[in-house]
Amino acid sequence: MRRADDLEVVIDRTGELSEKRAVSKLVRGDSTVVRHQTEKMKFSVKLIIYAAGIFISYAVFGIFQEKILRGRYGADRERFEYPFTLLFLQCFVNAALARILLSTIWKQGRDLTTYGYYISASFFYMLAMLTSTAALKYVNYPTQVVAKSCKPIPVMLLGVLLARKRYSLLKYCFVTLIVVGVAIFSYKNDKGAAGESSLFGNTFLCISLISDGLIAALQDRMRQNFQSKSLHMMSQLNFFSVVYVSVAIVFTGEFPLFLNFVQKYPQVLGELALFAGCSAVGQIFIYSMVAEFGPLNCSIVTTCRKLFTVLCSILLFGNALNTQQWIGTVLVFVGLFLDAFFGKSGQAVKKA
Repeated sequence: MRRADDLEVVIDRTGELSEKRAVSKLVRGDSTVVRHQTEKMKFSVKLIIYAAGIFISYAVFGIFQEKILRGRYGADRERFEYPFTLLFLQCFVNAALARILLSTIWKQGRDLTTYGYYISASFFYMLAMLTSTAALKYVNYPTQVVAKSCKPIPVMLLGVLLARKRYSLLKYCFVTLIVVGVAIFSYKNDKGAAGESSLFGNTFLCISLISDGLIAALQDRMRQNFQSKSLHMMSQLNFFSVVYVSVAIVFTGEFPLFLNFVQKYPQVLGELALFAGCSAVGQIFIYSMVAEFGPLNCSIVTTCRKLFTVLCSILLFGNALNTQQWIGTVLVFVGLFLDAFFGKSGQAVKKA
């Protein structure tokens, strides 16, 4: 009888143990689900913060870039004619912020990249920004943004010609769509001064795009040979650009004229500070997003940002687009979105 009672006790205890194990598994399962949902929420919140940072910083950057370069100051309606000084401020703030982050919260180890690469790449980096800025004297901001959205074209062409890379048919189709969109956007029947002005602007934009392609080719080589990190590149490219631009400022005698302009119109200092600060912050958000979420998500966000910037310029500065230009704009951004979503299947492969 006692053995039967003991057996019942064992069974009861076994049942209790099984029940406790089941409850424990259920609790662990629930905690895993909660943890997964929490991580997913953190991921989404972080993505939204980075995307908002890119949108806001570059929207403000674009607004003040257009205001400074295409605006008129004072009763005499003077224009800001000091591109080298503007570029100096932008590159200096970019380099300073990158250097501060590298030495404090975002250490990336020792940079092994040889200075020859940085000296070459920074020249094209400076040239790309200088010609892009100069183009705004002749074309409006939406035209500049749409044209600069064609960066995949020179990057791909120079990859094929210089690095002997191969791309899929799908990639070529997306890039062709972008080319067609830009051609439709840029085509004008205008003659005379307006047509000549547009020609100057488009020429500057072409030089800027070619420089972008050469920068990308050099950066690819740096990553392959030296595993160069993003903030090191940001710091060094902007530092050497400051050196180049400083030489140009000395030779052109631009700085004293800039100081006179600032004395006459001191409000431009605040505009310049926001312009340069937003440029640097925007670059940091882009590098952070690539590191945390990969180039695909960053590419999608930056494409949306460009479209948003075009719309801001139209609303704030009255840069209206005609039907032909809207069609071209839509084709360009459709091509960019398709390339962002599906272009990875056409990723470059080096020829043997």
